[in-house]
Amino acid sequence: MNIVNANFRKQQTAMRKHFASFASILALPLLMIGCAGPEAKLGRGINNITEFPRGGEIRRSMEQTAFFSSPDVGYTTGFIHGFNRSVARTFVGAYEIITFPIPSYDPIYTPVNPVYPDTYKPKLINEPMFQADSSIGFGGGDVAPHFPGSRFKIFDN
Repeated sequence: MNIVNANFRKQQTAMRKHFASFASILALPLLMIGCAGPEAKLGRGINNITEFPRGGEIRRSMEQTAFFSSPDVGYTTGFIHGFNRSVARTFVGAYEIITFPIPSYDPIYTPVNPVYPDTYKPKLINEPMFQADSSIGFGGGDVAPHFPGSRFKIFDN
């Protein structure tokens, strides 16, 4: 019985040594490339996967189709085009989240940044985190910043 336990302990020790060397080999590429590439890829992925709640592609496509084609097809063709782009952006975001530690870190979908209609450019909301004048009692910002399309602001500068 003691011989069996001794052999089992030798196998466990050998396995621990192999696992430690394997883990260090896996960590080596992360140390060599740094964090900038994976960080940017993960950020793009999270930004792209949240496209449907944000609704930017749909709003922009409807606006652009209404301007450049016809207001009649802006609501239909523009919506369908924006929906298709939102689906593509969501799948690309899921792919980038899954593969963020693996090179290449270049974007595979353009535009890289989220899109907004030309008639609306978001700004930072006025809250203590972003505004230096909040300590003297001034503040404001979006009235409903969590709702897509909310454009009513207080103390807009």
